[in-house]
Amino acid sequence: MSEIVQLLPYLKKWNTYVDILIIALIIYKILDLIKETRAEQLLKGIAMLIIATKVSEFFELHAVYWLLKNAMTVGLIAILIIFQPELRRALEHLGRGRFFTKTEVSDHELDLMLEEINTAVIHLSKNKIGAIIVLEQETGLNEYVETGTGLDAMVSSQLLVNVFIPNTPLHDGALIIRKNKIVAAGCFLPLTQNQNLSKELGTRHRAALGVTEISDSMAVIVSEETGVISFAKEGRLSRYLDTKSLKEIIKNNYKIKESKQPIWAKWGIKNEQ
Repeated sequence: MSEIVQLLPYLKKWNTYVDILIIALIIYKILDLIKETRAEQLLKGIAMLIIATKVSEFFELHAVYWLLKNAMTVGLIAILIIFQPELRRALEHLGRGRFFTKTEVSDHELDLMLEEINTAVIHLSKNKIGAIIVLEQETGLNEYVETGTGLDAMVSSQLLVNVFIPNTPLHDGALIIRKNKIVAAGCFLPLTQNQNLSKELGTRHRAALGVTEISDSMAVIVSEETGVISFAKEGRLSRYLDTKSLKEIIKNNYKIKESKQPIWAKWGIKNEQ
């Protein structure tokens, strides 16, 4: 008993390590969320201000220290305004947990949908018809659906091609798919905040990256100038894809509805009729 009492002070220290681990994970996730966005550069600027404030305090530069310290105080409010898109993105990221998961498509439904998308993309790419197809997942895209024309139609290659035919009413916008249905076409999407993109990428690619930066959706893009097929997710772009690799990428990133088994199946118990 006395040995256990002696060990108690050491056992209490475990929460310190857990505390440090949690803070480290939070910092890592914040850095991951703001990577390659405007916030990354703003964070560097704030870090420089903090360093300058400490240096002015150390060397007793009273006027500079007073100015920087007061600027940092006012800056707390400015940070909330400046970082609003990133804060929203972080909250949406938290909301994608398993407890908030929507009903997903089954493996069979996804295969059928991808066949239709692939058939359409082949035709669009061959004829250099520009297109952007967004696949919604857990983050709702209603605010962008409302900017377009509602369709509520099953995904078919004929309809996908017809939407993007030049000079038709819906061709100059994005088409959004929810589960295995086309919910709207001719939708306007937010442009990416990434300032380091290649100049050869046009509005279509920037819009695809923009919607994937603020949601967990995926986007398929066909270039109007070159017919090149691209895929966007989490603000990252994969280019020069063929339809086979495109199908694999979408399937690997799409959330599949798991078939539910009876609880007794987990224990190896057969259900004999």
